[in-house]
Formats: sequence, structure tokens, C-alpha cells
Amino acid sequence: MDNPRLAVGFSCLPSELLQSIFLRLALPEIVRLKSINKSIASIVSDQDFVRDCNYQSVSADWLFIYSKGWRRDSVLHGFTDRSDRWFKIPVAGFLTPVIRDIEDLYFLAASGNFFLFVSNTRKELLSVNILRKTVKKIPPSPLGPRGTSSWRRSGMKLVAGPPGSDSFRFLFAELVENRPILYEYNSEDNKWQSTEADENHGDLPRVVERAGHLIFLSVVNGMNESVVLAIGSHGENKPVILRPRFNGGGIEERRVAVGFGWGNGISRLQVYGDGYMMIVRSDNVDDDGKTKERVLKRVEIWGLSPNGRIWERISKLPKGKMGQIKRAYEVIMGCVEERNGTIRALLMSNYKGLWHIIWLSYDIGRDNWTLLPLPYFDMKGLNMAGITFSSGLTIV
Repeated sequence: MDNPRLAVGFSCLPSELLQSIFLRLALPEIVRLKSINKSIASIVSDQDFVRDCNYQSVSADWLFIYSKGWRRDSVLHGFTDRSDRWFKIPVAGFLTPVIRDIEDLYFLAASGNFFLFVSNTRKELLSVNILRKTVKKIPPSPLGPRGTSSWRRSGMKLVAGPPGSDSFRFLFAELVENRPILYEYNSEDNKWQSTEADENHGDLPRVVERAGHLIFLSVVNGMNESVVLAIGSHGENKPVILRPRFNGGGIEERRVAVGFGWGNGISRLQVYGDGYMMIVRSDNVDDDGKTKERVLKRVEIWGLSPNGRIWERISKLPKGKMGQIKRAYEVIMGCVEERNGTIRALLMSNYKGLWHIIWLSYDIGRDNWTLLPLPYFDMKGLNMAGITFSSGLTIV
């Protein structure tokens, strides 16, 4: 649409046809249409179109990566399963009026139109609404100011309000004096509240029935035992403590990493999120194990038992798809998210300076794995400062 004549001719098409064409685009592309001319902007702003667009886009899955280059060169990269390219969101333009040291920001979480960042030196939380282009400083939690290293991806959750609203909740769990505590911030009253969790004495909903009903936050991720909080998704129940044990390791897997792992003989990577655990098993590249390179061997998804006391294996990535992603690495990290009965798992590895991203989805009800192909992502000269899944982007 860079050609003005093409834009004018395009806008002369029937509005119903244009709306049908526009609905095939990803949301960032739809937002950009508003700047073409007044005729197209009015079509995109039509309430019926906005309703149809939001209904469609709210179910789209997104992967976001925050990268930092030179000063003020901070970009949020987004990819959706409904497009074939990466989108760049220049968040630096939103943030610089509020905070000067944007090169010190790290990306924590996303939900709907909201993105959460933390300043490592100022130890401040900031929320960004990318559609409204607004930034909000969040007051310190009851635990006081917290830097980047204090936040664990599996121990926090950002929950956007209904489409069209400008509200959100941010929850995180922490062990305080050996007691699991839930902390929750609500943007509507700009306040925090804390709740001590109780031990669990009942059963959880079946795995296929949990979607949307519970929020799971990891408190402790041990080699063989974890501590997880289960909370009603709308805050209607007091959080309960789950202490699942893991009995699926072996003698050969004594060296375990959680969330992030260097080679160096680490044979099992455990990645937690939303009450699930992805286990990535690997082998030495060479027989003597003297190099730090590893090669992917197996990917498994584990979930909580009905009473929350055991990690149970749900599925293993089929051999054929495992062959498609099997590769050597020196560094590897991951994240896991569940939504509407589908688990999304990300593996990001580095080998000899080159990054590679793998996006896997597992439909629990259908027992079906999907490998989502990703376009090339150039990280040369950039520092990665946060990665997460999200959904629910909508037009304001």
C-alpha cells in the first residue's frame, strides 16, 4: 500500500469485500491500515468489523521476543500462527517518555494488549498497552522492589481484562519464611494484596477439564519435587499448595537444569508453566563427553496427577517429529504455556553463535503434536531480554 494510486483504487472496492480481505490479515497489519487513508480507516474502525476482528484475533497464539541492541534500539518481535513473518513493535518509543534507561529493561510477560517489563537498576515494573500506546508504572509489591533475577517465568502470570478494557491482573508466587504466598496486583485499584496458601486436601479437575478454571504458579522447582500454587482463574478461591514429586529420572540424569541449561553434561532440562512440565532429554555429541555440545534426544510433557502429588507423563513427542527437531546445541532454554486444552512449548537453542527456535503444540484432548514452522529470526548483534507466549491481542 505504499503506492497512493493503488491505495485509492483498493479503497474503491465494496466495503464488504474489503472487510473480508482485511480479516485474513494479522492484527498488526490491520492496525497499520488505519494510516492509509480516511476511507480504509473508517472501514477498519467500523464496530461490526472490530467485533469480527476481535473475535478472530483473540484466539490467535503469539510468540514474543524482546531484543536489545544499541541504546534506544529495543524491539519487541512478534510471530503469530496466523502469519508467515515476524512483526516488529518499537516499544522504545512508548517507554522513553517514562523511563530513560530502556536498555536496562527486561521483558517478563504478556497477555492481551498488555506487556510487562522490569527495570533492573530501578527495580520497577512497567506495563505497556501496545494498542493504546500507554505505559504505567506499577507500585512495588509487598516484598519491595525486585530486579530481573527475582522473577521466575513459571511463577508469575499476567491476565488481561475483557477485550476493550484497560485493566489487568498480575500474579506471582514466592516462598516467604518457608510459606508459599500469592501476591496479586489489580490495575483497577492500583493495589497489591497477598494471600497465604493452604495445603491441598482434595482432587483437581481432570487434565482435559482444567483449561480456564485454574491458574498454576510454580514456587519451587526441584530436581525431584516441586511446590505449585493452584488459584481460581478469577480469584474466587484461596490458593492451595501442591507438592508433586517426579519419579521419571534416572541415574544417568543426575545433572538437571530448570528453564535454562548450558551443555556441560546437563542431560535433562525441565521447563515449567501453567501446571505442566516439559522435559527435554539430551545426549553427548561425542562418546567421551569432553565437549559441551549436546544433541536433543527426547521431548516429553508431564502434568499433575488428580491429587496434585505426582508428576505424570502425558505424552512424548513422536519419533518422526523428534527427527525433525533433533539438533546439537551449546545453550538451551524454553517456556511452556497452556490455553484452551493446548500446550505450547518453546525451545530456543544456540550452537556456535547461531540461535534456533522450535515451537511445539500438543492438543491434550486429541493427543496430537504439531510442529509450527517459524521464519528465520536474525539475532545477530542483539541481546535477548525476554521471551514468552501470549494471546488475546485485540483492536481498541
